[in-house]
Amino acid sequence: MPHQDDLAALRRENDRLRRAVQELSTLNDLSRAIGASLRSDEVMQTIINRSLKAVNAEQGVVTLFDRRDGDRVDANTLVRANESSIGAPRSFHATQAILGWMQLNKRPLAIADTAADQRFSGVAWDENIRSLLCVPLLIKSQLTGVLAVYNKKNGRQFDADDERLLAIIATQSAQIVDNARLYEEEKALSAMREQVRLTAQIHAHLLPRANPSIEGYEVAGHSVAAQDMGGDYFDYNALPNGAWSISVGDVSGKGLPASLLMANVQGVIRLLSSLNVPPAEVMSRANALLCRSTPQEKFVTFFYSTLDPSSHALTFCNAGHTPTFHFHRDGIARLVTGGAVLGMLETFAYRQDSVTLDRGDVVVIYSDGVTDAMDADEREFGEQRLLDVVDGRRDESASSILDTLLEAVRHHQHQQPQYDDITAVVLKRT
Repeated sequence: MPHQDDLAALRRENDRLRRAVQELSTLNDLSRAIGASLRSDEVMQTIINRSLKAVNAEQGVVTLFDRRDGDRVDANTLVRANESSIGAPRSFHATQAILGWMQLNKRPLAIADTAADQRFSGVAWDENIRSLLCVPLLIKSQLTGVLAVYNKKNGRQFDADDERLLAIIATQSAQIVDNARLYEEEKALSAMREQVRLTAQIHAHLLPRANPSIEGYEVAGHSVAAQDMGGDYFDYNALPNGAWSISVGDVSGKGLPASLLMANVQGVIRLLSSLNVPPAEVMSRANALLCRSTPQEKFVTFFYSTLDPSSHALTFCNAGHTPTFHFHRDGIARLVTGGAVLGMLETFAYRQDSVTLDRGDVVVIYSDGVTDAMDADEREFGEQRLLDVVDGRRDESASSILDTLLEAVRHHQHQQPQYDDITAVVLKRT
């Protein structure tokens, strides 16, 4: 008959083999379950459920971190999943002390008695937490999260086998959890890109699609955004008295915020233009409205003018915008009368002025993206290049002058990135 010691050894080996089979079954089941989903919340809930069953624990939590440069980990929880094997989960979670320990050590942590563990004597544990087992989620030695289970059932303690199995589960799960999270982030980014694309389309439709037909005049305008959408603005509007408003604006900043503010400015200017009030009053009213409805750090430079084709008078107000140039037979004039930028001083008193346009006269209104455009040596395009380009093409059409100016800016930048929106409008009396 077998010796008692031999029987005991056989039982131990049988128990070890049975546990090994159970562990392999658990890991295989987990692998199939988490591999079938791309949603991080589903993956984490599956991991917790399998972990509770594997180590016979009451509750589990997965905490993911916001990874930054190198090994830095944000102390704030990015995602948390909670699950219980004994009914509704309590609000257990890994404390900042535990998370900090895991960031420093990056290895399993077992606490048999939370009340008596001297390593965390200052931690205010939930009264229902008796014991815990935490393992790190690591990807290429970087801590991406923590898997924690609480309270082994039947009053027992987590043992070395529990720690080993939970560590294997964490190792098997870390990359899949991260892949699921990256997939969701990519989906969110794609949705955001689509929203930006649609917003850019709307922004493009806010600008004039065609040049206006004004008897005795040619007008051409164009805007090139530095990003998907820009904060530059130009517009033409037929006024009730037969005149036309011609304007160019530049919202501080770039991208979506500037574009949204630009759309607001456009609505304000079109409304005020329809009231047939003088340019100085348009700027004064627009300024007051923007001061009340925009953040203090936001402002708009603006050149607003009205052209009367019958008298050939161009009446204008320059609200902190780049100087508009009037090319005439006796030289070049700078049209700068006006006042402060819009959105800064609510009660500012704007002024206006007028010039008479003779045959062949050219007016160029532009944003600072034209003159500030830089080459590889950080030399700006500058006002003088603008003046030279336009002055040399004064006999050509407004569209030809505009195209030549914008091409000169592109040539100056060469392969340098465009840092600011570029906008120009050319008005010529034929």
